[in-house]
Amino acid sequence: MTSLSLKTKISLNPNNSALHFNAPNKLQHTNFPKKGKIKIKVTCSATDQPPQQQQQQTYSKKKRNASEGDKGIDPVGFLNKVGITHKPLAQFLRERHKELKNRKDEIFKRFLNLMEFSTGYEIVGMHRNVEHRVDFMDWAPGARYCALVGDFNGWSPTENCAREGHLGHDDYGYWFIILEDKLREGEKPDELYFQQYNYVDDYDKGDSGVSIQEIFKRANDEYWEPGEDRFVKNRFELPAKLYEQLFGPNGPQTLQELEEMPDAQTTYKAWKEQHKDDLPSNLPYDVIDNGKDYDVFNVASDPRWQEKFRSKEPPIPYWLETRKGRKAWLKKYTPGIPHGSKYRVYFNTPDGPLERIPAWATYVQPDADGKEAFAIHWEPSPEFAYKWRNTRPKVPKSLRIYECHVGISGSKPKISSFNEFTEKVLPHVKEAGYNVIQLFGVVEHKDYFTVGYRVTNLYAVSSRYGTPDDFKRLVDEAHGLGLLVFLDIVHSYSAADQMVGLSQFDGSNDCYFHTGKRGFHKYWGTRMFKYDDLDVLHFLLSNLNWWVVEYQIDGFQFHSLSSMIYTHNGFASLTGDLEEYCNQYVDKDALLYLILANEILHALHPNIITIAEDATYYPGLCEPTTQGGLGFDYFLNLSASEMWLSFLENTPDHEWSMSKIVSTLVGNGQYSDKMIMYAENHNQSISGGRSFAEILFGEISEHSPDTNNLLLRGCSLHKMIRLITFTIGGHAYLNFMGNEFGHPKRVEFPMPSNNFSFSLANRHWDLLANRLHSNLYSFDQELMKLDENAKVLLRGSPSVHHVNDAKMVICYMRGPLVFIFNFHPTDSYEDYSVGVEEAGEYQIILNTDESKFGGQGLIKEHQYLQRTISKRVDGLRNCIEVPLPSRTAQVYKLSRILRI
Repeated sequence: MTSLSLKTKISLNPNNSALHFNAPNKLQHTNFPKKGKIKIKVTCSATDQPPQQQQQQTYSKKKRNASEGDKGIDPVGFLNKVGITHKPLAQFLRERHKELKNRKDEIFKRFLNLMEFSTGYEIVGMHRNVEHRVDFMDWAPGARYCALVGDFNGWSPTENCAREGHLGHDDYGYWFIILEDKLREGEKPDELYFQQYNYVDDYDKGDSGVSIQEIFKRANDEYWEPGEDRFVKNRFELPAKLYEQLFGPNGPQTLQELEEMPDAQTTYKAWKEQHKDDLPSNLPYDVIDNGKDYDVFNVASDPRWQEKFRSKEPPIPYWLETRKGRKAWLKKYTPGIPHGSKYRVYFNTPDGPLERIPAWATYVQPDADGKEAFAIHWEPSPEFAYKWRNTRPKVPKSLRIYECHVGISGSKPKISSFNEFTEKVLPHVKEAGYNVIQLFGVVEHKDYFTVGYRVTNLYAVSSRYGTPDDFKRLVDEAHGLGLLVFLDIVHSYSAADQMVGLSQFDGSNDCYFHTGKRGFHKYWGTRMFKYDDLDVLHFLLSNLNWWVVEYQIDGFQFHSLSSMIYTHNGFASLTGDLEEYCNQYVDKDALLYLILANEILHALHPNIITIAEDATYYPGLCEPTTQGGLGFDYFLNLSASEMWLSFLENTPDHEWSMSKIVSTLVGNGQYSDKMIMYAENHNQSISGGRSFAEILFGEISEHSPDTNNLLLRGCSLHKMIRLITFTIGGHAYLNFMGNEFGHPKRVEFPMPSNNFSFSLANRHWDLLANRLHSNLYSFDQELMKLDENAKVLLRGSPSVHHVNDAKMVICYMRGPLVFIFNFHPTDSYEDYSVGVEEAGEYQIILNTDESKFGGQGLIKEHQYLQRTISKRVDGLRNCIEVPLPSRTAQVYKLSRILRI
């Protein structure tokens, strides 16, 4: 369905690309800014401009707009910042920026602005309309026929089908279906065709018993002139009369019969000729044309009529008297699709009929136990709908992230629920000292054993864990505890399932994904999104906004960016050569999507946090999009956990390289403030691997004569690995649920290979009563308190001034704190000298060897305070001589400065 509109350009904020407005090719609601913010002058030319002059003006206008829009933008800005002079990459970034502008121009031809572009969930999907009906819309450009089937209509493919518009869909393939509420027996239809209902409040003004006839009589007496309310009562009278005036009583009935319409000037002259003998009093207005080229028509009207018109205010009081409440609606109608109804969308395609789960469905029951999947209409009554109680916490300057999976969060061998997680896990996270929970596996997916990464329904929370309102309660309670809630979002690929997912959604046309080999992940068999398609972008960007608006999510971790950035899905052997980031295997459209995602999210929600998970560390991940970056706030340092795992599994303790530990953990110093560090996340225990605790403690036998030594080694390394990873990296730290107390078992989801057992798909919280695990947990709590009290993560990059591979000692400073590690498995040092900058007294504030943390307590209380010696060590003016037992670490704080 196409429509005509006045093409105007409006820029509310020319310096913010996310707020740039272009009128689309469809009618839109207009939101007027405050007085003085914007000036719009609309002119109608009497004659068309010459093509050459018009072209020159258009070009100069575009050039001016481009220069204004590009103010402060440098497509290769971050390359200059970090000193990269790679010409092919610079050229790639410039071309990418040009394509980004072209992509935005495409968007503005159809959408008013980027905000409208990313709020598709407001019209697509299932929505309650105020005129006692539900509207449904979905995108299926390859289908020939569309209908809704469900238990509300006996699964009939003909009762509720798309009827409006050209063959039921618009020019872009969006199908529109109206589900009228059903009139109860004995009730009469509403007297007003536009009768509106307030579905939130029980009663409204229209429930007062005043009839519509009385309301209109009062409006006629107090507001309207005689006859002015005719068009309110009959919506077809006005367009019918206009049509008759234009084309006569027997006007054309089809587009083929409609001849070419005359231009405005010809029509005006004909009208003037027709009314040349009329009295001036019979003409309410006239158009004055001075006969000049490019003149502007001026409309002249009676000043008294203008004054009378402007003095009138909209008849809101009378309008409100016609609006009825929810109880009046329920008394008269039954919902066309009741809350909890099961439904699917039915398509007739060139390959035959098929049924699909609507792409924008917000609650889905995936196929389980041989049952066919279906969507569930979620529209609880106001008294049962969830009401938010807590406001979002302020974004902390340092992030201590607790990564969780709801399904395995319980102790019992079953799938845990949102409510169980809210009651049992959230208090533990708060007590442990973290300030963010990051959830993965929440978005609906078909098979539980896929951990939630083969997503099928991007707008639905997984029904395995509960209802949408249960998830809202989880987020709300987390906010009440001061915890932010991040979501692990999977937009890098999607499940290949056709019955419940998006694959082959509309039959023969694979609308959401690439066709052929490019449409499938080379190793995982998942589908790859078509990021160059405007409607796919509309779907994905609206999805991000949906989770923030509907569920008050505070941030996203974008999963597996390398799968989408490269056509080889990140599985090629990368050498680190910059050429690999701009060659033919890089998907430029995927990069444009990530840039748009970050721009839109940060413009609409300034406090949002976005995290990039990219094993290839694509250049500019966390640089501003205006400087050629992708715009993320943080990136995950994936190499840290891989290094620790390699050491634990493959390298004897005495061969650990201190230089490698430091270089891996510190990474690129220019981006340390954007780095999220973790010793181990869920990959170590879910993706076929073992947790560090399973490696360290799994082979220990209770009857082994060396049990104590093995336990001491495991406990010491578990603490030291976490301490150095936590304190030497960036402004954020991540831990997977249970690893803080050394969970001894890996995670294994129920699947055919284990007879669908849940025995390893849970967390043993009862281990916190065990001394070993309690000690590890106590140490992790102290780590979080260290950041809370000493602001470790907020400090600048650490100053690493002592790395001794032979003695296996590392020392660095971060703010007023000094961190000293002795990784040697056997050697202890009585008075080990390390340099410090400031002369004074240094006090131990954290010691991994304390007995309350499962250590031996070898450092005595009188050794906790160390005074500096005026001796140049490690290039610094002073030093302290400290005791360093093997496999221990200490944190010193300057407690008193000595003035010399």
